[in-house]
Amino acid sequence: MTTDRIESNKAPEPVGLYPHARKIGNLLFLSGVGPRERGTKKIPGVELDENGKIISYDIEVQCHSVFRNVKYILEDAGSSWLNIVDVTVFLTNMKDDFPIYNKIWAEYFKDNLPCRTTLEINCLPTPIGIELKVIATI
Repeated sequence: MTTDRIESNKAPEPVGLYPHARKIGNLLFLSGVGPRERGTKKIPGVELDENGKIISYDIEVQCHSVFRNVKYILEDAGSSWLNIVDVTVFLTNMKDDFPIYNKIWAEYFKDNLPCRTTLEINCLPTPIGIELKVIATI
């Protein structure tokens, strides 16, 4: 079975050597997607000090940005939001951020109810509070 690498021209550039997604048959596997903006190191909703440490962050702003980036990748791969079948969510602060994230999730997924797993981890590769790993159909 052949696989195709997908690179979005709207989603932020990967922070390592990996594609935005891989298409295998009619399945699309997205690499971890964070809230950064394309062409910049800016992270919506995050304020950093001069050493790059998080001073404050707004998980609501980050959630909207992550969901937008996922949508960009899906569309550039020939899929759509409604084709999402499974999502793994990584949060760095489950206690404080889960209620906000869960509320925003309900807004975005009211017409599509994919499987979901939410995990708390102590950090992500960049100073962000949320990252999504998505599987969709095409």
